[in-house]
Amino acid sequence: MLHLTFRQLQIFDAVARHLSYSRAAEELHLTQPAVSMQMRELEENIGLAMLEQIGKKIFLTHAGEELQRRSRDILVRLGETRAALESMRGVDHGQLNIAVVSTAKYFAPKLLALFCQRFESVKLNLTVSNREEVLHRLTENKTDLAIMGQLPEDLDAEKEAFAYHPLGIIAPPDHPLARAKQIPLHVLMNENFLIREPGSGTRNVFERLLTTHRLQAARTLQMDSNETIKQAVMAGMGIALLSLHTIGLELEAKRLIVLDVESLPVMRRWYIAHRTGKRLSPAAVAFRQFLLEEGALLLGQGCDKGQKPSRQKPIGKRPPANDARKGRLGADRGKA
Repeated sequence: MLHLTFRQLQIFDAVARHLSYSRAAEELHLTQPAVSMQMRELEENIGLAMLEQIGKKIFLTHAGEELQRRSRDILVRLGETRAALESMRGVDHGQLNIAVVSTAKYFAPKLLALFCQRFESVKLNLTVSNREEVLHRLTENKTDLAIMGQLPEDLDAEKEAFAYHPLGIIAPPDHPLARAKQIPLHVLMNENFLIREPGSGTRNVFERLLTTHRLQAARTLQMDSNETIKQAVMAGMGIALLSLHTIGLELEAKRLIVLDVESLPVMRRWYIAHRTGKRLSPAAVAFRQFLLEEGALLLGQGCDKGQKPSRQKPIGKRPPANDARKGRLGADRGKA
């Protein structure tokens, strides 16, 4: 008989997905030695090697590939069992697993903190990653809810919009066009644009914007985080299309400005999403309702500092306020 623990399966699943002890440890909030020890115990209990190291790379053995396929189903079923039992205990004793795209990390902690003040006994597990990883967690049923932009049409998930999400072109305060009004977008094409990595929602919006206007940036420099981009723009390395939710402090400190560009900012939407058929725990249901009823107001209070409302030009007609509160903001034109 196999003597495997639920925790060992969780750790094995993380190692198998990342093929890295260190990345698995980071995801699970463990130390690398703890992950290695659990993997050794798992292999000893099974009597087969699950992983093999060739050079500096880790690979799954045939036995490891078989266990990975079966462990996913086991973890999903155990998660559903946990959710079903917790639902009998009510919101105050539930667990909330939520994944957010990296751009949302500038406001998601505030919303979660307010929610947890109301439901003090809820256990929170927050994952912050880029769009591709959040989509992976949704697809593999590894999170209850996700906060992100537009979802792929072929993903079997339910979503509701709860707030608008403006993106504009940021620059240092001494930029030559800092005081210009209604700058044609093509005028900026000779600038050095700082862009996010492939798979990022911000990168997708930037590429879609240029495609729509049939433009091409002369020079781009790729960076892997919003923080790096902001620091580079402040240092004078270039300009960037970035979420205006990410620059509140820099606008207040007058270290960044938003250029007044025609057709900008691009107005997207934030969605709360979960897999179709997912049995949400009472905690997840309560947080979803909290976002749909209060998210837009709370997000607006936290991200409008230093911004002029006249600069926000939504794509299409803005829906009535009551629909915005309920999250029914219509279809998004761009991918997140």
